[in-house]
Amino acid sequence: MKITNTIKEVRKNVKAWRTEGLTVGLVPTMGYLHEGHQSLIRRAVKENDRVVVSIFVNPLQFGETEDLDTYPEDFAGDSKICASEGASMIFHPSEHEMYDEGFCTFTDMTGLTETLCGKSRPGHFRGVCTVVSKLFNIVSPDRAYFGWKDAQQVVVIKRMVMDLNMDIEIVACETVRESDGLAKSSRNVYLNSNERKASTILQEALKIAEKKIASGVRASHEIQKAMIDTISAEKEVKLDYAEIVDLKSLQPVNTIEAPALLAAAIFIGETRLIDNYIYGI
Repeated sequence: MKITNTIKEVRKNVKAWRTEGLTVGLVPTMGYLHEGHQSLIRRAVKENDRVVVSIFVNPLQFGETEDLDTYPEDFAGDSKICASEGASMIFHPSEHEMYDEGFCTFTDMTGLTETLCGKSRPGHFRGVCTVVSKLFNIVSPDRAYFGWKDAQQVVVIKRMVMDLNMDIEIVACETVRESDGLAKSSRNVYLNSNERKASTILQEALKIAEKKIASGVRASHEIQKAMIDTISAEKEVKLDYAEIVDLKSLQPVNTIEAPALLAAAIFIGETRLIDNYIYGI
């Protein structure tokens, strides 16, 4: 497995692979890899001849009061995971390599990025779209792999690829969870024991919503209220949002019809966690 921090080296290797007629997969990450990332790499290795894993904590997608300076890192551990899963290359650029002095060009969109996390974190998806479009231009993959835990991100990236006519298949993979249901996240490391116990309320609220839908309830306000009431009952937790939206438009719906996204975000102490349940796919 090769490790590089330069765009030039990535392109040189990809060009050589293309000359051999090989397919290329990309797994974009911010590092501190866990089993969720491993599942993405594993699938990419299965479906492509060569796989690039990018590890880059992207400053453009963090707000002024967010955790950019304290975001967890473990490059040595990440490298071992990538090697064990069969990745061909790690691309680990510096901020300067990705955003040279005077950088002033961004990729942005409207509509899809103005609800859910986009509403709570203004500018976040501008940063996501910019860095992902740059990675797509650098690696030129056949396929790129993302997790459904970040469902809004999946929808946004798929739309960006469609709108900008990028010849890339976006592969969305199932959320990987802890034994108690908590979605795997690099930020879970921030939680102390009491916060970790309280964090399961997020999955509990979504399970209640899922059961209501299974029982025939389709009124969004009723299911949303059940989610909010469940989360609000946990004293350790502060609700950011609990919303029900159409999976394609990400706009709120009055009546749940497939496909729909039930998404929630909470704060536990200083840590923000997200999760979702997708109905109808």
